[in-house]
Amino acid sequence: MDASTELATFELKRALSVNRLRGLWRIMQGYRLSYITANISLGLAALFKTATFMLLRYFADHVVGRPEATPVLPWIAAGFVALATFEGTLTFFSGRLAAYTAENVTRRVRNYLYDHIQRLSFAYHSKARTGELIERVTSDVDAMRRFFSEQAIGVGRIFFLFLINFTALLYLNVRLALISVVALPFVLVTSIFFFKRVTKVYEAYQEQEAVLSTVLQENLTGVRVVKAFARQDYEKAKFEKENWGKFLKGRRFFLMHSAFWPISDVVCGTQMLVGFLVGAWMAIDGQITVGAYLAYAGLVVWLIWPLRNLGRLIVQTSTGMVSFGRVMDIVKEEREPLDSGDYLPNGDVRGDIVFHQVCFEYEDDDSSVLENITFECKAGQAVALLGSTGSGKTSLVNLLPRFHDYTNGSITLDGVELKRYPRKYLRSQIGIVEQEPFLFSRTIRENITYGVGRQVSQEEIEAAARAAAIHDVILSFPQGYDTLVGEKGVTLSGGQKQRVAIARTLIKDPRILILDDSTSSVDTETEAEIRSALEQLMKGRTTFIIAHRIQSVMNADLILVLDKGRIVQKGSHEELADQEGIYRQIYEIQTRIESELEMEIHQAERPSEQSAEQPIESQPLKI
Repeated sequence: MDASTELATFELKRALSVNRLRGLWRIMQGYRLSYITANISLGLAALFKTATFMLLRYFADHVVGRPEATPVLPWIAAGFVALATFEGTLTFFSGRLAAYTAENVTRRVRNYLYDHIQRLSFAYHSKARTGELIERVTSDVDAMRRFFSEQAIGVGRIFFLFLINFTALLYLNVRLALISVVALPFVLVTSIFFFKRVTKVYEAYQEQEAVLSTVLQENLTGVRVVKAFARQDYEKAKFEKENWGKFLKGRRFFLMHSAFWPISDVVCGTQMLVGFLVGAWMAIDGQITVGAYLAYAGLVVWLIWPLRNLGRLIVQTSTGMVSFGRVMDIVKEEREPLDSGDYLPNGDVRGDIVFHQVCFEYEDDDSSVLENITFECKAGQAVALLGSTGSGKTSLVNLLPRFHDYTNGSITLDGVELKRYPRKYLRSQIGIVEQEPFLFSRTIRENITYGVGRQVSQEEIEAAARAAAIHDVILSFPQGYDTLVGEKGVTLSGGQKQRVAIARTLIKDPRILILDDSTSSVDTETEAEIRSALEQLMKGRTTFIIAHRIQSVMNADLILVLDKGRIVQKGSHEELADQEGIYRQIYEIQTRIESELEMEIHQAERPSEQSAEQPIESQPLKI
């Protein structure tokens, strides 16, 4: 079964359980047999180890000091070798199966989480910290891997060693066997005591590690801002503060671990010493044979020290249990229902959009973001949104691809209620060019074809790049369309990244466009190039334009001016320019600024022209 098929048939939500051990058992779906086999192999290995000590007992009691038993010696030696070989082989086989199970289970969990996180709602991602999510998908999943490969299998090994060795001790001498487990209740109680406390401490440690990851991730993402404002010292202090917090929580965590060892060592060492003394006294008194004592001495070591390690493993399993809980916190989040909807057109949409008394508020906020939004847009028309920051422009256009669902009112697309369309279909019909486009660390070709979902010919790619006025720029690179784009497209200028994003949208050929302030962060020359590319992109498509510059919206069929989530003005550029209101104020301010700027440029050019026209008078050479 390949990874994609396995992921399609595996549902991690089935592992949700109040009992975390039961949940971990459910995660092992498909690999339980191999894990059970690994434990059975350990049990057989433990049986062969016990048989070695029983053979030692026979050797000491029936062979040593008896000349007539000399012919048996080769068989005794062969028995020791065979038992050791079987034990080693089964131990190796068990470890391999446990590792196979652990690696495959956690590989599947990581794949599931990666897919699951991508399918969570925008509301979830707006609240979740990136570093926290990375920590849970990497560090916490790795803690689960250790649980399966080391801790759980270790507990199984100790169980079999105790069961088989204690049975052998009972066979040797019941009194010695009972004396050898007097410390068992104390060890178990101590282990459970530490387990409960270590669980809470480790959870706090993991949370602090996630905070540290978030600080690091944000710093690396915003390294240009850090350098531009010379805030390296501030960022260093912030990181050191969180790192110190991790140190304190880690110190407490490992101190609790280290506190367990002296207690368990003293108890288990005392138990073993008492067992040796009582066994020696019984051997001297003739109650047991010398061979029985030698076998007992070997068996009791493999009874007591595994008990000591049981306590350690019980404490360490808390890390796997905590990490499982942290992973399941993500899993229990509901995915965005991409395919839910009872209306699916046979072809593309036309693009007739009607908003009627639409209201919207975010799930975790009672205040309204949009109130009573009403307007109509015919197919192929352009609607511009203008307003101050926080006025609701982006929230409005985010309703179209159903990144969020409106709380009241109605939005219809081609006469059908928007909520009846599946999100997946809507997003296939909508292209978005953002203010700061994101480019992946792949080739330019892969970035342009990213949103298509089909095989695209080189001719199509080049046609889209030409329409976006980026083709000639791409060919100027040594590797052309195979040029690797650095993280977030750092090898390209702002205008070049924007035009690659436009080409990516063009090749998708959407019926509805959303241009989110696509020219706000570039210079005038680049803006003109991008606007030319956008005009090519907008032809025949219903377009929503978010902008702050009047020049970017004045050709729109309908302009909506928003303020505090309400439409305060709407109409064409000519209509709004003649009305008293926000639009006219913005228009006059921007027009005045542009006029003053042109005048200053003109005045700055005139003296240079005059100086160029004046003849240069020759000056006498001074010696």
